[in-house]
Amino acid sequence: DVLSGGRLVLGVAAGYQKSEFAALGADFEARNEVTDEAMRAMKRAWTEADVRHEGRGFAAPGNTMLPRPAQKPHPPLWVGGNSRRAIRRAVELGDGWMPFPTAAKAAPHLRTAKLETLDDLRARLAYLREHAKSVGRETPLDVCFVPFGLDHFASGEVDPPRFRDEVEQLEEAGITWLSVVLPADSRRTFRERLASFGEQILSER
Repeated sequence: DVLSGGRLVLGVAAGYQKSEFAALGADFEARNEVTDEAMRAMKRAWTEADVRHEGRGFAAPGNTMLPRPAQKPHPPLWVGGNSRRAIRRAVELGDGWMPFPTAAKAAPHLRTAKLETLDDLRARLAYLREHAKSVGRETPLDVCFVPFGLDHFASGEVDPPRFRDEVEQLEEAGITWLSVVLPADSRRTFRERLASFGEQILSER
């Protein structure tokens, strides 16, 4: 955050691949609790001196972390995942939520809820607002979403009229940021797709 002049946004997720946890000797079944504790520990490290903490995943006998982040009180924490647990984490501990398109057949493997349509997204956003109200959160969350058809499994082809229409619907639903994937098999192709996206989409906004 210091090196970038305060431009860091930190994405946080509990993880889903058991093999990765096994490689690190980490408890897969405790990933949600440890993730919540990690977020609390990071916030304390960024804002306090002489931090003393003894938890399940982290121990600090009186640590002070320097330099302090450029953003105050700390860089925004955006929580990834479609599950209700991820939404509650975003509301209670985060500054943003990052859902992503997920086909029903892929949801069990990714260990998150399916999110195939705009209606699925609206339902999750409704739950986010309900939970925020129930815990007394008044500060709005940023919500970053990958438009349908422009995720990591897509071809990267963009239909400008359809894309602009979807962006308007996402904005109406409460999305504040977009993440766009433009797959390419070479640097040249990526630059061409990026330039085309800028000319066809961004210049019209």
